[in-house]
Amino acid sequence: MGSSIKEGISVVRDAHRLSVAPMMDWTDRHCRYFHRLMTKRAMLYTEMVTAPAVVHGPKERLLGYSDAEHPVALQLGGSDPAELAAAVRLAVPFGYDEINLNVGCPSDRVQSGCFGAVLMERPALVADCVAAMLDASDVPVTVKCRIGVDDQDPEVVLPDFLARVSAAGVTHFIIHARKAWLQGLSPKENREIPPLDYDLVKRMKAQFPHLTICINGGIASLDLARELLDAGLDGVMLGRAAYHDPGSVLVGADALWGDTGGLDAFATVEAMKPYIAAHLESGGRMHQITRHMLGLFHGRPGARGWRRVLSEGVAKPGAGLGLLDLALAEVMREAA
Repeated sequence: MGSSIKEGISVVRDAHRLSVAPMMDWTDRHCRYFHRLMTKRAMLYTEMVTAPAVVHGPKERLLGYSDAEHPVALQLGGSDPAELAAAVRLAVPFGYDEINLNVGCPSDRVQSGCFGAVLMERPALVADCVAAMLDASDVPVTVKCRIGVDDQDPEVVLPDFLARVSAAGVTHFIIHARKAWLQGLSPKENREIPPLDYDLVKRMKAQFPHLTICINGGIASLDLARELLDAGLDGVMLGRAAYHDPGSVLVGADALWGDTGGLDAFATVEAMKPYIAAHLESGGRMHQITRHMLGLFHGRPGARGWRRVLSEGVAKPGAGLGLLDLALAEVMREAA
C-alpha cells in the first residue's frame, strides 16, 4: 500500500476527533464545501436523508457531493431494516466514508415515521437496523443518539442501548448529551432546554472502553472540545457553533490533530470564489451558497456589515462575485 493511501486512511480513521453535525436545512453540499476549506481533518455530515427518499427519490440530488468534501458521512433516517439496507446499497457507490443512523432527532416528522429519537425506546429494533445496514455496507456504520427520551432514566437506558446496539456490530456512537422530550418541546427547545450531562457520556466511555464514543451538544469552542478530548472521549461533534461561528471553531481546528497553518477567514472567502462562480455558471443562485457564509466573521468588527451586504445584495439583479468583495470591505474597514 502506497504512503499516500496510508495517509488518507489514517485521516479518515481519526476524523471523528472533531466533526460537524448533520443539521437539517443547513449542512447541504455547499455548506460542507465551505466548511472543508477551513478544516481538512474534521468529519463532515450530510443533512439527514430518509431511507424511503433514497430508495424512491432522485439519487444524485440526495446523495451527490464534491470529492473535495472528504472525509464525509451520510446520515440516514429510518426504522425498517430492509429499507435501510436498500438505502445503504444505493449509497455505497457514492463513496461516503461513513454511514450514520439517526437515533436522536426529536421532531414530530421523524416521530410519525418511527425514527429519530423515538428509537431510543426500541433498542432491539435499532440493533436489527444496524445489522442490516452493516450487511449492506463496506464502510463503517455508526449511530447518533440521545442519552434518553421523556421519563427514561439515562443511567439505565443509555448503557443498555449501547450494549444492545454494539452487540449487533456498531462500534462508534455519537451521543448528544441531552434527553429528548418527544412531547411538549420543539426541536429547537430540545437542543437547549434539557440539561447537558457530559459526565454521563464520559462514564459510558469508561464502561465501554472498546467503543468509539463521541460527544455532541452545547460545545461552542475549541477549548471545550480539547477539554472533552483530554477527558478521554474519542471525539467531539460541533453543531450550531460550526454553522454560526465557523471562523472561531473551524478555522484552526486542525490543531486538534497537531496540524498548523490552513486558511484564515479572509483566505476562505477567496477560496470560495471559484466554487461560487461555477455554481452561478451552472444556473445556481448565489444565495444558495452565501447563506452559509453569513457567520464567518461572527464577533469581529465589521461582522454586521458583512452580513448586511451579503443578505441584501444577493437579492439584487446580477449579484455576483463582486458582492463578496463589497462585504469583505466592510470587515476590512472596521478592522483597520
